[in-house]
Amino acid sequence: MSSAWNVQQLIEALGSAACRFDVTLLPQCESTNAELLTRAENGAPSGTVMVAEEQTAGRGRRGRVWIASAGDSVTFSLLWRLPAGKPPMGLSLAVGVAVVKALENLSGADKNCFTELCLKWPNDILLQGKKLGGVLVELVPGVPHAAVIGIGLNLRLPEALSPDVRATAIAWPTPIDCNQLLAELLRELLAVLTIFSVDGFLGVRSDWLARHAYQDARIVLLTDFAPPRQGVCRGVDEEGALLFDAEGKIERILSGEISLRPAWTP
Repeated sequence: MSSAWNVQQLIEALGSAACRFDVTLLPQCESTNAELLTRAENGAPSGTVMVAEEQTAGRGRRGRVWIASAGDSVTFSLLWRLPAGKPPMGLSLAVGVAVVKALENLSGADKNCFTELCLKWPNDILLQGKKLGGVLVELVPGVPHAAVIGIGLNLRLPEALSPDVRATAIAWPTPIDCNQLLAELLRELLAVLTIFSVDGFLGVRSDWLARHAYQDARIVLLTDFAPPRQGVCRGVDEEGALLFDAEGKIERILSGEISLRPAWTP
């Protein structure tokens, strides 16, 4: 990371979009999502952003922990309030589209580094087949139409990372100013969430499918309640559900129930 966090630099990098966000930088917290959920319950406005230099107990999907030491990652959460009557189905996938678009915008002369940048259902950002980052969306309890969107991206892999995790993870391949990176992420989030507020996930579904890592590929479907099954991934529907082709029968698989792995050969 080529420079430290600086709220003023971030505001300048956001330009005209700065008025849509209220950014708080925390030197350390347990979880930006947990902190922002509490603030949302107390009336924090849409566009509130919590950024942590260090996160000691960040939450990932299915109860996993995301630990972020200073300089290792960009870790932040955004509070967004959806219009009344607009269901959040597919929101985490739409956020993934915004993240990948932001990274594509920043690739510049290093586009070759990003030719394998893609999305893995439901919430992973992949680079060269390895996990660069992820998304966690949580609805605010007792607050209708409000969601906290957590995003983490690896800037470098910690030395203490276990070998099995290191084998499947990757860090941002080029030096980057963290303020510029976050500004680009927030701009793309604003654009995508504006579309989502009107059209739902359908408004960005084609963008998601164009960046889908496993489109029409053979996969293994893993769940907590059934043995692994092989099938073909047929993308996602207009609500963000995975379309799993099991011997010609299409099944809708909902977020939070599965993981994907490249299919084995018996």
